[in-house]
Amino acid sequence: MQVTGDLLELRKIRASMAGTFGLVPTMGALHEGHASLIRRAGAECDHVGVSVFVNPSQFGPGEDLGKYPRRIGPDLEMLERLGVAAVFTPAVQGMYPDGYQTWIAVEDITIPLEGKCRPGHFRGVATIVAKLFNAFRPDRAYFGQKDAQQAAVIRRMILDLNFPVEPVVCPTVREADGLAMSSRNAYLDPRERKAAAVLYRALAAARERYQKGEREGNTLRAVMRAVLDSEPLARPEYVSAAHPDTLREVRTIETGAGVLISLAVKIGETRLIDNMIL
Repeated sequence: MQVTGDLLELRKIRASMAGTFGLVPTMGALHEGHASLIRRAGAECDHVGVSVFVNPSQFGPGEDLGKYPRRIGPDLEMLERLGVAAVFTPAVQGMYPDGYQTWIAVEDITIPLEGKCRPGHFRGVATIVAKLFNAFRPDRAYFGQKDAQQAAVIRRMILDLNFPVEPVVCPTVREADGLAMSSRNAYLDPRERKAAAVLYRALAAARERYQKGEREGNTLRAVMRAVLDSEPLARPEYVSAAHPDTLREVRTIETGAGVLISLAVKIGETRLIDNMIL
């Protein structure tokens, strides 16, 4: 495994690797969710590259940039065990040098949900992912379904800017009680961790209603809100039943269209997101 924080060195490493290349962009604090992406990439590509970079441009004022978990030593040990070929660990100055002023803004699809709650977030996401595509020149890039809107934004960017990259979205990896694995779960104290399972229960309740034939968006949203209301520590920011591609809220789900149910909830001071495609 070759590790570098230098862009020119990374390009030399990448140029030395023949065959297909899969990229897994991360912000570190790696867990089994990340490992599942890396294993999928390893099964489908000749080489796998991983970036470990806490991207400041996707954090807004008052968000958790300063306390976001950073543990590069254990992360590198995990990546070596998983057979990763190249790891990029740039400094902030390397990615955003003095005078930096070029940004990528994907439009309509970034407006609702996370975009509404976190202004500027997706500008930072799209920009850093584009920079990583340029750095690694991957054939495929792997993302988790837990960040459904992020995946949709990146698919749109790839299409609009003609990146020669195939986006691969992999299933959410969950704890035994259904909580989606996330680096931010480390913020939860034991009482909050128990309460956090309410996100999955809310989604599962809506899924059950959908499987029984419910097709009204308002009803599915109400089902999720009712479950969240049963947990005193849960403070919902949004509850959504939207078209999977446009992310516009649906009234009646059309036959064959499906629906993305998603939510963002604060448990204590920790903000968690989750979703399911029905």
